[in-house]
Amino acid sequence: MNLVQEFNDYRSRMNEVILSKDNLVIKRLWNLDSNAYSAGALDTKTKELLGLVASMVLRCDDCIKYHLGKAQEQNVSTAEMYEVFAIANIVGGTIVIPHTRRAAEYWEALQAPAGS
Repeated sequence: MNLVQEFNDYRSRMNEVILSKDNLVIKRLWNLDSNAYSAGALDTKTKELLGLVASMVLRCDDCIKYHLGKAQEQNVSTAEMYEVFAIANIVGGTIVIPHTRRAAEYWEALQAPAGS
């Protein structure tokens, strides 16, 4: 199974488990998170890239993968992505470098033709 499919399958499976417990606070928090990335004064592409920088600085690899996937859906180019990586490294410092490596690996997997 490829890196992208493995992440998406795990995320979907565990989201189903968590949401099946019917916890109102979790549901409201997740709804707020989804709504925060909706188009407003900022477009969804910009918001996803902001989320990616924040995730890299906070060093959350799952969050990084999620925002990379959303960035791909927003047709972010590789040149744009590497500028985002640069900003995250400037803001977060050298501790972000390992997360940049994993982000670059995942971005490459997202760019690979389906089935490869």
